[in-house]
Amino acid sequence: MKKAKLTAQKNTSSYEKAGVNIDLAHSLLNAVKSKISATKRSEVLAPVGGFGGLFLLDLEKYSQPVLVSSIDGVGTKLMVAAMMQKYDSIGFDIVNHCINDIAVQGAEPLYFMDYLGIGELRSPLYEEVVGSIADACTEQGVALLGGETAEMPGMYGQDFDLVGCITGVVEKERLITGENIAPGHVIIGLASNGLHTNGFSLARKVLFEESQHTVDSSPEPLLDTVGEALLRPHTCYWPAIKRALAHVVPLHGVAHITGGGWVDNIKRVLPPDTAAVCDTTQVEVPPIMRLIQEEGTVDDREMYRVFNMGMGMAWFVSAGEAEGALEACHETGVAAKVIGEVVAGEQTVELQGIA
Repeated sequence: MKKAKLTAQKNTSSYEKAGVNIDLAHSLLNAVKSKISATKRSEVLAPVGGFGGLFLLDLEKYSQPVLVSSIDGVGTKLMVAAMMQKYDSIGFDIVNHCINDIAVQGAEPLYFMDYLGIGELRSPLYEEVVGSIADACTEQGVALLGGETAEMPGMYGQDFDLVGCITGVVEKERLITGENIAPGHVIIGLASNGLHTNGFSLARKVLFEESQHTVDSSPEPLLDTVGEALLRPHTCYWPAIKRALAHVVPLHGVAHITGGGWVDNIKRVLPPDTAAVCDTTQVEVPPIMRLIQEEGTVDDREMYRVFNMGMGMAWFVSAGEAEGALEACHETGVAAKVIGEVVAGEQTVELQGIA
């Protein structure tokens, strides 16, 4: 027994010398377990730390439940967080982005799982990242069902990556598919609060490499620092969608404006024989995007292809339902207005008001 104990101690020490600290991983997880536990829903069966998360779907609530899943990452926004040594908003980015991706189909988010790959596990980075994931889940009533922290010193160096996977549910007959979008429908634009989680490679190149700004710079027209403007967390639009559905406002189509901007994402929900005409002048563009465009001399069309340009989500409703849809947005604190219409066409997106 003595020999076996000494061998175990030696192996643990050797692993730590190789760059992986198992004891630290357990210690840091314990530090955020209370936040993770706070996300528990009644359907969750397994405690924190199990090999697999267990979620008992209440089938009595649905006649034909459809599970909707999505997976995504935060991208190079993580590099801005590292520059600022501020990680307590990154969890909101990954959770809210994933929720939006399934909310466009009308799905209620049920549970979330995360993957944190890192070169060197350290505090307070771990607690801030995982803690903010838990806080974001709690805010939206989503269970943080499990996750994986992979310490890989030979892979990431001092960097890290963050990925999230979400699962939701929607009654089959209430799926939002876009198939009922028709000429005469209006497009409602829901305001974004900044870049959300897309376009950061271009933003970093323009602002930090070409213009030599730092995260603490405050150039006009910004009202805050470059770092603060870039790190503002992704807006969650599920409460607005939930309110609209509760008020029986038919959302015939919803587009999450992420990578690909207005054109690519709106096109994804348009049925054949329809087209979208959008008035860009109806949407207020965040100052950080104006700064990127001016200092990087980026043309309008590329800006609207890379960034959300002030519109984080687009709803397609009949003209008669526009008022109810706008009311649902405003009641949940989301600025919104009619920014376009659907016409006959071939799944094209016309942007008016830009060069």
